[in-house]
Amino acid sequence: MNGIRVMPDQDEWRAGFEERVLAGYRAAGCSEPLSRALLERALKGVDGWTVATDGAGWIAVGVAEDNGATVGRIHDLTAAEPDAATAARTWAERWCAERGAERVEVRLTGGAGAGAGSEPGPAAAATGTATATLFAGYRVRGQNRLRAAAEHPALPPGLTVRPLTAEEYPGWYAGEQAAYVADIVRAGALTPEQAKAKSDEDFARHLPQGHATPGHAFYALEADAQVVGTGWVNHGYLPGVTFGFSLEVYEEHRGKGYGRAAMSVGEWAARQGGDGALMFNVFGGNEVAMSLYDRTGFAVLDEFRSLPL
Repeated sequence: MNGIRVMPDQDEWRAGFEERVLAGYRAAGCSEPLSRALLERALKGVDGWTVATDGAGWIAVGVAEDNGATVGRIHDLTAAEPDAATAARTWAERWCAERGAERVEVRLTGGAGAGAGSEPGPAAAATGTATATLFAGYRVRGQNRLRAAAEHPALPPGLTVRPLTAEEYPGWYAGEQAAYVADIVRAGALTPEQAKAKSDEDFARHLPQGHATPGHAFYALEADAQVVGTGWVNHGYLPGVTFGFSLEVYEEHRGKGYGRAAMSVGEWAARQGGDGALMFNVFGGNEVAMSLYDRTGFAVLDEFRSLPL
């Protein structure tokens, strides 16, 4: 992609970008209403992006503040040839660095079935026709995963599920916050101090009324009269989708098949809330969880990667 020039407006690029985003989500098995809801999220801040072209392909980039850091983002990259794609990525990284970005991030969309160590198919959204090969040097920070819930999911034998009580909630909350901070730091996204600030902000936003926050459900998973894990879901998070904020099996009970069982509990919870699919996020660096999600059929909607500048 030589002779790259910034375009004065987005009109010519915009329609193609939106169709690539939709195609990626449709390929990952999303319904049309869900695909369009995800498109709306993907377009957040689009009017502030910079769009460039060499006449054959497109690049869309932007810079924003994120938890105290200046972050560059490659929102779109299309190129017909590998050399042109590499040139476009290099241009985008330099553009971000010149504007003070400390790292550059990219979202690979529509990589259904891709897990740790594997390559998504053509990313028909945030990176256009580029594949994960182009961003192989970028560290995986996280993935959004989705699967349609079984129509009549059954809880695994020997496992019971009950609502988490108000008395159990404070201890659960403290443990969830600590685990969230550890996940963020392990993924390499933020420092421990930044991760703690993000955790405080995110929990306050999602659970403004704590245990009584509407649309949210909290569960205790029990086996042999012991609590072996917990679940936290948000019904109606997106059209027809329950979001699993946490499906946790306590460390001392891992290796007993409860991880796979927790996925069944998530599907059961989605149907309990009137939704047909379960969606959740997994942080980079958690290859064990990614492998489990591959085996249980959760498609990759988005994979987020980043590179320090």
